[in-house]
Amino acid sequence: MPITETTQRNYPEDVQIVKIRGREFILIGTAHISQESADLVRQVVENEKPDCVCVELDAQRYKALSQKQKWEELDLKSVIRQKQLATLLINLLLGSYQKRLGEKLGVTPGLELLEATKVADENGIPIALCDRDIRITLRRAWNSMSFWKKMQFMSSGLVGVLENPEISEKQLSEIKQKDVLNELMQELGAAMPVLKQVLIDERDTYLTQKMLAAEGEKIVAVVGAGHVSGIIQSLENHQPRDLAEIEIIPPVSPAWKWVGWGIPVLIIASIVYIGFQKGPEAAGDNALYWIIANGLPSMIGTIIALAHPITIISAFVAAPFTSLTPVIGAGYVTAFVQAYFKPPVVREFQSVSKDFSSPAQWWQNKLLRIFLVFILSGIGSMIGTWVGAVEIFSNLF
Repeated sequence: MPITETTQRNYPEDVQIVKIRGREFILIGTAHISQESADLVRQVVENEKPDCVCVELDAQRYKALSQKQKWEELDLKSVIRQKQLATLLINLLLGSYQKRLGEKLGVTPGLELLEATKVADENGIPIALCDRDIRITLRRAWNSMSFWKKMQFMSSGLVGVLENPEISEKQLSEIKQKDVLNELMQELGAAMPVLKQVLIDERDTYLTQKMLAAEGEKIVAVVGAGHVSGIIQSLENHQPRDLAEIEIIPPVSPAWKWVGWGIPVLIIASIVYIGFQKGPEAAGDNALYWIIANGLPSMIGTIIALAHPITIISAFVAAPFTSLTPVIGAGYVTAFVQAYFKPPVVREFQSVSKDFSSPAQWWQNKLLRIFLVFILSGIGSMIGTWVGAVEIFSNLF
């Protein structure tokens, strides 16, 4: 006899019921910006009176949704010091995409997840937050990509966010039947399989394990429609897995560490060799070229971003040195300085998802300008590193 049974019990096809080892899991596959999904969640929870309601949220996202995210509590300087600025940028990118669709539909993103917690609380039903910490998911996704994949992701993602096409009533109706954010992740996964592994497959496993760990014989789980099939498969072929394996941030590849330290060592060794072969003056000229080649493009990047004057100076000073170490990039130095001298106000944090889709606002919103400083100064430093390295290596002979 099979240990699982999938039925629909007079519910829409969005609801799947899986029976396994005497327990019943009622999966509600939702579209994250759909009023219909929120209504369905309330109907199922009130009808079933489960022992526990599991939701596809982690503590951070739940706090952000339920408390309208207190942006004033965000320590931006700490985010930069911990080198999580790129992760925050990706989070804003995905959030902006979802929020814009929500505005067109007149629905707050994540409404059905909050509805699940609300109706559970009204009925005295325990709630389990079953998703992996969004910061871990994004950092695992970011670290799993090669440099060129990161550039491809950022460029395609920014283009998608900056676009604001008109959506017809028919398209709006279709969107209401979809899990939009997970569809976006599926599309990213098709283009970059490593992202699908982190954003979809690992979270299917994580959600399943947390659902199985929930107490009670009848569990209602509210998850994105894109996760339902994966969760059902994981339930049917359940193999216990240590979640710690998919909660860690993968370390940088040893090969990249060799490359990261190897290039600076070669640059410094080359300047020293030039000094022995052609004299101290030649070594000094090459060192000066390295400083200008790195500092000038990075400084130009901050000027384009309309950064604070001290930030512009810091770009020129920091880039030649940060290019000689893989520990920190020029972008993080300049972003920290910009955040110190031009900190965003609460209003700009609150409007960032809307401003994200408007190119002009990247220069008006102080938070987005910090991102501009981070990106453009980093690109400038990267260009300068290659230009400087080519010139120095050419002077060896």
